[in-house]
Amino acid sequence: MRNTRRGLLRRRRPELDAATVASAPVPLVVPDLDIAPNDPLLPVFQEASGPVDISALDLDSPALEQMREAGVMLVVPLVASGELIGLLNLGPRLSERGYSSDDRQLLGRLAGYAAPAMRVGQLVREQQSQARTRERIDQELKVAQLIQQQFLPKAVPDLPSWHVAAFYRPARTIGGDFYDFITLPDGRVMIVVGDVTDKGVPAALVMASTHALLRSNAVRLLAPGQLLATVNDLLCDDIPAHMFVTCLVLVLDPATGNVVFANAGHNLPYLRTSDGVIELRATGMPLGLMPGMKYDENTAVLQPGECLLLHSDGLAEAHNSDREMFGFPRLADIVSQPRSGEQLIDACMAELADFTAADAEQEDDITLVTLERLASAVYADAVPSDAGPAGSDLPTASVTSASADECLLGQFAVASVAGNERVALEQVADAVRDQGLSHDQLERLKTAVAEATMNAIEHGNANRAELDVDIKVFRLADAVAVTITDDGGAPSVDPPMADPDLDKKLAGEQTPRGWGLFLIKHMVDAMDVSTDGAKHTVRLTIHVESTPIPLGKEAGDDEQV
Repeated sequence: MRNTRRGLLRRRRPELDAATVASAPVPLVVPDLDIAPNDPLLPVFQEASGPVDISALDLDSPALEQMREAGVMLVVPLVASGELIGLLNLGPRLSERGYSSDDRQLLGRLAGYAAPAMRVGQLVREQQSQARTRERIDQELKVAQLIQQQFLPKAVPDLPSWHVAAFYRPARTIGGDFYDFITLPDGRVMIVVGDVTDKGVPAALVMASTHALLRSNAVRLLAPGQLLATVNDLLCDDIPAHMFVTCLVLVLDPATGNVVFANAGHNLPYLRTSDGVIELRATGMPLGLMPGMKYDENTAVLQPGECLLLHSDGLAEAHNSDREMFGFPRLADIVSQPRSGEQLIDACMAELADFTAADAEQEDDITLVTLERLASAVYADAVPSDAGPAGSDLPTASVTSASADECLLGQFAVASVAGNERVALEQVADAVRDQGLSHDQLERLKTAVAEATMNAIEHGNANRAELDVDIKVFRLADAVAVTITDDGGAPSVDPPMADPDLDKKLAGEQTPRGWGLFLIKHMVDAMDVSTDGAKHTVRLTIHVESTPIPLGKEAGDDEQV
């Protein structure tokens, strides 16, 4: 057997002659078949329980003719989850025998394994394609959002005796609401608020076009009604048939408080007056519906202490889980409360959050703009800030008059709870933000206020949470002053404390205390301390080195940020 095996191993393989090569079977190559959805061959494969012998089929099918021309004899449908996802096409067997029942059973089993695997591969490719599409769309939306943000004002106008605030939150990545502040050649300020029907990219495109038309024509057409009529005619030719724009244009004379306004179907502004809340009414069709429209102009006067709210319908027309609408009466009631413009915006959004579920989807874009004419009396913060430290407790709004040579910029109180000094310094910083203090001066004032408030909490009020530390901020002719008052007004039995000396403190010759007042004195230009037997007051004064800086600008900046 060993010798026989060696002989077989040494035996050379015979050379293939040309005839043998020519007679070798050629592998089946089936071209890609484009089977029409209505081809009668598809239901046959969909309903087949195993391989299909196409020679036995008698159908008027273009796909069947292509298969026969390509030499296909047996087709194994690949079905996954009841869906035909592919075909396994076989030509004649190399042995030239027909396909046996065992062959067909084997092919049927193979198809049962191959079809799910093939479907998984298809799903993976689909998911990868969808992921690439979503990534591209997300990137395009981010670019669109950045472009849209360029249309919104970088800062609100800085007007003497006026305070302007604005809030904008789109329902999606990009929205159709817009607002703008345009300074006119005659010194007046035009305030524009608009809302495009629909949301998302289409609304954003129409918004951009409307905004550009309003801004480009505003300086030429100073009258609000004429401006709206011109923009309406320009929009009618280009805006999609199912879309339109509501818009309110208001022109303010800061010196007199006079306003001239026109309305193209937008929500009516609410004006809080001493006699209650009134609506500023003017009639006109939304922009882009019909050319040749006329827009009425009306006038009003904002008196000192009055506040005007311009708003889009994203707030008043919001719904809760019971499909109840937030409503205009509820909004008017919020406006009626004595608040500053920023506090009014905060109150509106807080009421909306309470009205709707915390995780409720925002239905529409929300835009709020407040225009407040300041009086000699300034409202204190009425709503405690959620961002403040635990234990902060700010009082309800009150009105206090300043003396003849001082303008009261703000007043508030914080509870005597550790950490509320941070609330105090932020409130003071907000009150003096446009009073001309340099960055260094502002930081020094904040440090002094925090230290003085901490002393008032710890020593004046002995950390008793029921006692408040009262803080007032004043504007003088050439300075800013802050008073911090606590209940520690009883005469002190301790001798006056000398200025701290580090060497003496280390040597035990001085008490470790005393650094706080020393620090405060060196942070401000003047510190005065007074008591009246019941109250203890520290007055901090810092001189203004420059003219007031408009909101949104930093010292040395050339552009608003």
